[in-house]
Amino acid sequence: MIESIFSTLFEVIVPLSLPVIAGALLSRFKQLEIKPLLTMVLYYLTPVLIFETLMKAEVSYQDVYFILAYSLLNLVLLWGLANGLGKLLRLPANNIAALTLISAFTNSVNYGIPLVLLAFGQLGLDKASVFIVLQMVIINTIGIYFAARSHFNMKNAVKSVFSLPAIYAAILALGFRLLQLSVPSGLESGLSMIAEAYSPVVLAILGVQMMNVKTEKLNHTTETTFWAGMGIRLLLAPLIALFCLSLLNIEGILFSVLFVLACMPTAVNAGILAQKFDASPTIVTKTILWTTLLSFFILPFLIVLVK
Repeated sequence: MIESIFSTLFEVIVPLSLPVIAGALLSRFKQLEIKPLLTMVLYYLTPVLIFETLMKAEVSYQDVYFILAYSLLNLVLLWGLANGLGKLLRLPANNIAALTLISAFTNSVNYGIPLVLLAFGQLGLDKASVFIVLQMVIINTIGIYFAARSHFNMKNAVKSVFSLPAIYAAILALGFRLLQLSVPSGLESGLSMIAEAYSPVVLAILGVQMMNVKTEKLNHTTETTFWAGMGIRLLLAPLIALFCLSLLNIEGILFSVLFVLACMPTAVNAGILAQKFDASPTIVTKTILWTTLLSFFILPFLIVLVK
C-alpha cells in the first residue's frame, strides 16, 4: 500500500507541479500579468476543451444517467450547505459567492484527468470524462451565476452565463453528436492542439495565484469564510459525495472514480471566476492553494483505499 501511495505521488503529482512552479517563478521574477491569461482561458481554451471532450466521450447511457443525477444532486447539496452556512455566519454576499465556488467545484480537469488515468486506466477515464465535461459546463454556466450574483441581480447574473462562449461550445458539440456530424481532420487537429494547452496554462495560473495569495492579508470575516470553505471542501464534501453515491446505488469503478473526483482540491476555474466577478478572489485563491497542497498527500491514499 505504501509503495502504491508513493508511486501515485511521484508519477502524477510531480509532473503536475512543474507548470505550477513555472507560473510561480514567472510571477516572482517577471511579474507575470494574470488578467490576460484569465481572458485567454475563459474565451479561448475553455470552450475548445469542452467541445473536444464532448465530441470524444464514449460511455453508456446508464453511466450518463448516473453521472448526471449524481452531479446535480451533489451540486444542490453543496450549494445549499455553502449558502446556508454563509447566511448563518452572516457573511457578505461576495463572501457567500466565494464559499459557494469553493464548496461546489473541484479541480477535476487539470488534476483529475491524469490522476484517474493512472489509478483506473482508460476505462476509468472514459467514465470520468462525462463527469469532467459536466463540471466544465456547470462551472462555466452555473458557476458564473454563483460568482456574478454577488454584484448583479438574477437577470444580469444569468446574462453573464451567456456572455462567455463555454455554453455555446457545449451546445455545438451536443448538436454535432445528435446529428452524427464529424469535424474535418485538419480542423480537428487544430482543436486538439488548442485543447492540450488548457492544463499547463491553467496550472501556471494556479502558480501565479499561489504567489499572490502570500502577500494578501485576510480580515476576520474573510478568515472565517476561508476556514468554512476548507471545512466543507476537505471534510463535508467527501461525506456528501458518499451519501449521493450510496443513495443512487452507484457501484464499481464508477463509484471509485466519482468519489476520488469529489475529493479533489478547489477548482482553479473557481479562482478565475472569482477574479473576473470580484467574488472575494483572495479567499478562493488561498483555499485553492491549501487544498491543493494538502491533496498531494490525501489523494494518493484515497486512490489506494478505493481501489
